Amino acid sequence: MAISTALLRAVPGAFILNSGIGKLGLDEGSAAGLQQMAANGVPLVENMTPAQFGKFLSYGEIAVGSALLLPFVPTRIAGAALTTFAAGLVANYFSIDSMTKDDGIRPSEDGTAVAKDTWLAAIGLALLISGGSKKKKKSDKKK
Repeated sequence: MAISTALLRAVPGAFILNSGIGKLGLDEGSAAGLQQMAANGVPLVENMTPAQFGKFLSYGEIAVGSALLLPFVPTRIAGAALTTFAAGLVANYFSIDSMTKDDGIRPSEDGTAVAKDTWLAAIGLALLISGGSKKKKKSDKKK
């Protein structure tokens, strides 16, 4: 694994894993608040109870963070996991009017903290696109 790939995986991986571990045992009130916010971008989460959502969120973050940190997980798979995770966060950002300025794109003061999730999406896409198989790279070198 290239150093650049390791860095792209390690930094968001550690951040997301830590976030997921911090949400283990989330109380129902906190889970309900996060669920309500998440439902703006991913309406299906409304079908869960707050307790189910809290577990889903914490386990999901732990899984995505672990996939990024574990070197035996292929880069494309780790990139796909991060891209999918970030897509939900970005959908949430664009679904809440107060997060963006009047143009609907640039972050408002309320949305600046959430707008950083677009960076996670970009990192995920970079990993997804750049994570080729070793066989393909070896054949390219022979040319």
